Amino acid sequence: MAIAGRKKSNSETKLFRLCPFWQTGTNPSSSPSTNHLNNGNRHVDSPALNSRSTKTVSSVARSLLPPRRRLRLDPSKNLYFPYEPGKQVRSAIRLKNTSRSHVAFKFQTTAPKSCYMRPPGGILAPGESIIATVFKFVEQPENNEKQPLDQKSRDKFKIMSLKVKAGIDYVPELFDEQKDQVTVERILRVVFLDAVRPSPALEKLKRQLAEAEAALEARKRPPPDTGPRVVGEGLVIDEWKERREKYLARQQVEAVDSV
Repeated sequence: MAIAGRKKSNSETKLFRLCPFWQTGTNPSSSPSTNHLNNGNRHVDSPALNSRSTKTVSSVARSLLPPRRRLRLDPSKNLYFPYEPGKQVRSAIRLKNTSRSHVAFKFQTTAPKSCYMRPPGGILAPGESIIATVFKFVEQPENNEKQPLDQKSRDKFKIMSLKVKAGIDYVPELFDEQKDQVTVERILRVVFLDAVRPSPALEKLKRQLAEAEAALEARKRPPPDTGPRVVGEGLVIDEWKERREKYLARQQVEAVDSV
């Protein structure tokens, strides 16, 4: 009997050695070796966790802050169009660079088939401004019902900006290559105006359109020629050349007289 009891005790001892967590009243998580490992893991991971939490807090803080505007828009919220069903109408908006760096801007619309912008994008120097013209085709209302003029269209326009270096050429791909630096300046809604009844908004629109057309005509003009003036057909007035020809003429006269 003693041998049997001894064998049983040895088997229990071996089983306990293999599975120490099975002991009654023992918490595996509270074992010294486990606590040591857990404490070590916490100590190793704490810098990463702190860095991750710091980044999360900073990203949340940036998302709560309003975006920094680079452009001043006029009008600032809506694009006003004269309501003329079945016709292509125009709107205008002034963009001014209010930052200290060069800024690229770009238009996007939810209705590219019926709307387009001129210019669709570009680069503005600090303090420079431009009036962009927006073209839109106004569809006929359904069942020939008159659409309320104060009703906003579903079409929207988005104006984006991007800080760029001076001297760089504008290409639309700039906004794809630097997505993280792009700022959405404003999302503009379309508002129709009565094309017959005078209003301050309509008068302002007409002034902006006239200014945009004048600026476009000025850009179409050839640049002033700073080289030698051309008179007649191929006659170039060049002071140095003219003096040289006069000098050679005098030399020939003197040579003839001496003979």
